[in-house]
Amino acid sequence: MKILIIEDEKDLLDNILAYLVSGDFICESASSKAEAMDKLSGFDYDVVVLDIMLPDGNGLQILESLKQDKPATGVLIISAKNALDDRLKGLDLGADDYLTKPFHLSELNARIRAIFRRRKLQGQTIVRFNEIAIHTSNHEVLVNEDALELTLKEYELLLFFITNKNRVLTKQAIAEHLWGDNVDYLQNFDFVYQHIKNLRKKIMAYGSQDYIKTIYGLGYKFTDK
Repeated sequence: MKILIIEDEKDLLDNILAYLVSGDFICESASSKAEAMDKLSGFDYDVVVLDIMLPDGNGLQILESLKQDKPATGVLIISAKNALDDRLKGLDLGADDYLTKPFHLSELNARIRAIFRRRKLQGQTIVRFNEIAIHTSNHEVLVNEDALELTLKEYELLLFFITNKNRVLTKQAIAEHLWGDNVDYLQNFDFVYQHIKNLRKKIMAYGSQDYIKTIYGLGYKFTDK
């Protein structure tokens, strides 16, 4: 799951990042409206955690722009206790949920996961594709009812493929989803092929069909057609 944290309080931002990256989140951050708008224009995110008060503008302006350009992106507003009007306006503009400061990081984690389930998984905790079942609550993957051991990147790749089934995903899109901002420091996307090769080998070893189709010159598609 790819997350953008927009927060200008450095200590809070550092704490959020440290907590979330210790799990299965790919996290990026922005500490100003300008930086956030730049990242949102260049990358896609599953969920955006958005502070309303920023040093160079109001987070609601970011929300309004985001919902116009990328309405499928989930948004969790974080705000001060006295910002009720802004929270209500944020919900009216399309935010999924809100948290007031201070909050427990475990609660933030739970709210993000709930938004992801509603937005990407239609509320499901089990994602199925023929003989493959992904239990998102505990990261268990079953193929023909047998447990499949995957690395975290392989798990994220499989979930990314299935939630985008029948769509062509470019190598760059896959790389950005798995590595976030760090993809800018990579010389090529050869590692994408290696991860796909490993994932394909593992699921086929458990009796699954090969659903990962190479679309030459474009990328890959997860399909049974």
